[in-house]
Amino acid sequence: MRASRGPDYDPGQAARGFAVDGTLESVAPYGSGHINVSYCAVFERGARRERFLLQRINTHVFRDPVALMENIEHVTTHLGRKIGSVDGGRRVLTLARARPGRPGQNGRPWLMDEDGGFWRMYEFIEGARSYDVVENAAQAYEAARAFGEFQGMLADLPPSRLRETIPGFHNTPRRLGALKRAIETDALGRSEGAEREIAFALERESVTRLLVEAGLPERVTHNDTKMSNVLLDERTGKRICVIDLETVMPGLAPFDFGDMVRTMSCRAAEDERDLSLVRMEMEMFEALARGYLSVAGGFLLDLEKRVLVQAGRVITLEQGIRFLTDYLEGDTYFKVHRVGQNLDRARAQFRLVESLEEHAAAMERVVEAAEEW
Repeated sequence: MRASRGPDYDPGQAARGFAVDGTLESVAPYGSGHINVSYCAVFERGARRERFLLQRINTHVFRDPVALMENIEHVTTHLGRKIGSVDGGRRVLTLARARPGRPGQNGRPWLMDEDGGFWRMYEFIEGARSYDVVENAAQAYEAARAFGEFQGMLADLPPSRLRETIPGFHNTPRRLGALKRAIETDALGRSEGAEREIAFALERESVTRLLVEAGLPERVTHNDTKMSNVLLDERTGKRICVIDLETVMPGLAPFDFGDMVRTMSCRAAEDERDLSLVRMEMEMFEALARGYLSVAGGFLLDLEKRVLVQAGRVITLEQGIRFLTDYLEGDTYFKVHRVGQNLDRARAQFRLVESLEEHAAAMERVVEAAEEW
């Protein structure tokens, strides 16, 4: 997604607006995210230096940043009560609060600058790292278990307490509807050359309804369960904390498992042009199923478990549809580095859908076996 640009602003001034005891020593750009603008803020606190993750929220993507931050506050507070002081508080994100005296923001876990920009700041979790791409089955297992634990600890938080930060985010039929409108409009004449991809998506219209019409219970879900959104311990490689909570909102549990399958069962690049490299790896899928169900198997309904394999197919198809729609509309949503990149992304997603379809029976057996662990 495109990062928020907006007017010039001073991240140092924003960092000083949070109630942190100590003197701000430095602020520097941090990370490679495409949505929010992130900085590492270092505070000198006596003989210690402590790091914080400072972020300017992209209000073009998240139109109601107050609701977004209230969601995150609800979730982190709930998780904090469940986890307590285990592992020094490293297993849940901790928000900094706005300094006293800021009108309407006193003590809130966010602040607004003079340009109307919204900021938040988290305590840095030291001794941890994230991976942009899953490297092996052990990492996939830890990530899946982390997301399963995340869902489990939030199972008693009523979804009605949270707002939809991006309405209809995983409404796959609605995503297909947007594609149909883009095909009909074809504002840039890009449908020529994308005929096979368009036909692939339209032929699977019934697939788009498999989850939203399955009668599944609403839960609190993460909705962006990729490898980079889990912190692993640098020393042990074990899971520590789930991060990037912008899309935590009411949803269906299989959404999260499906997105794990999409992003971690295949190690090819998202825009891979050599489609022979795009395939579901059974070893990775087995690690995901075992990791997730080792925790989630205790609270999921049988109805939810029965659609886990299909969830991978649905969410992968959905993402391909989104890439294809953006390509036809002129690459206005997903950040691109070259012409045709979104079309390549759509092709890779659709090839992965084919691979998931080809291995569906074997994947069902893996899920059944994982439930017995």
